[in-house]
Amino acid sequence: MTSGLSIAVVGGSLGGLTAACLLRDDGHDVTVYERSPAQLEQRGAGIGLLTETSRYLVERQGENVDDVSVLTDHIRYLNRDDSVAADYGHRYRFSSWNAVYRRLLAHWDVGRYRLGHEMVEFGHGNDGDGSGGEGAPVTVRFADGASVDADLLVCADGTGSTARQVIAPDARFSYAGYVAWRGMVPESEFAPAERGRLVDSITYYVYANSHILVYPIPGLDGSVEPGERLINFVWYRNYLEGPELDDLLGVSGRVASAAPKLSVPPGAVADHHVAEMKAHAAARLPALLAEVVARTEQPFLQVVYDVEVDTMVQGRACLLGDSAVVARPHAAAGSAKAADDAWALAGALRDASSVDEALAAYEPDRVALGKALLARTRAVGTRSQVNNNWQSDDPDIIFGLRAPGD
Repeated sequence: MTSGLSIAVVGGSLGGLTAACLLRDDGHDVTVYERSPAQLEQRGAGIGLLTETSRYLVERQGENVDDVSVLTDHIRYLNRDDSVAADYGHRYRFSSWNAVYRRLLAHWDVGRYRLGHEMVEFGHGNDGDGSGGEGAPVTVRFADGASVDADLLVCADGTGSTARQVIAPDARFSYAGYVAWRGMVPESEFAPAERGRLVDSITYYVYANSHILVYPIPGLDGSVEPGERLINFVWYRNYLEGPELDDLLGVSGRVASAAPKLSVPPGAVADHHVAEMKAHAAARLPALLAEVVARTEQPFLQVVYDVEVDTMVQGRACLLGDSAVVARPHAAAGSAKAADDAWALAGALRDASSVDEALAAYEPDRVALGKALLARTRAVGTRSQVNNNWQSDDPDIIFGLRAPGD
């Protein structure tokens, strides 16, 4: 068993925090380095709360998962005329990025959460130039000129990972052909009859080359009390790569495959695109779901990309979560994959006699899991956005990390 390691975790989101907490609990000296100069916030964006994401809070901290999530009992599909096309009994838990982040951060020493530390490079050997070989400590350098040495570097720096460019240089962003429009509306803004139809289920509408899903999540303050929650929507719409996508994103020229623009935050989407999106909702969606879109004050969007890697380790540095594989959101497994990677890494370090041995054990299963998740989410997305053969009773569309509904 390895013990007492100096560990640098680059990236302070859900995966990075989960890894940091687990590794600290195992007796390692852990510091988190986050590029943002201020505490992270994602305006309450909804997530499917798979068990892997909440596992640390529940198993290690004894928290009640009901305090951080909303439970739904149905998967419901609507027809264009707002009638119910299908309704299945199935339980999901939904939360928000903010709610889980705050809970994890509450279990971390804020003095070891270093904001404003953007990693620009790392190397092996005491000089950080690789001369020390794979068994040497890692030197991490930041944009402000500071540097730190560590026995292990955990790279949880997200979809636009700097570390991925070094560890998996052949990895490329592949545009899926569509984006996810997103937004939230306070539950209290809906009449009781509307609210009743929105809070007990995840509600889908599937039509030609598109689909939308709506579900309840905690309020911006994390409240899960009825009337204080939010109604969250995710709407997948196709845009051609090139000028059409560039205009939507507000960029000039073709987006470079190595570093594309990944999202447009609330308040930054051009007014004419918001107006078009809401007009399309009124024209094409069931009235209930169109109303959710119409009442959203500041919709935002995320571009759907695929990123596949064949390696997640270089020397004493490893990738974790979205810094490695980027899978489409259709399995609701992004945060779960990051948390599961964190548990796998902590377990490998406990079972191994050295860091190198631990990383050798960590990598193969993580790469395989990422590839399997990516393949499954590609297939699900293609059904709705390209082939138009999405079936409401297809078990493959059930959320899950390792398999649908696992």
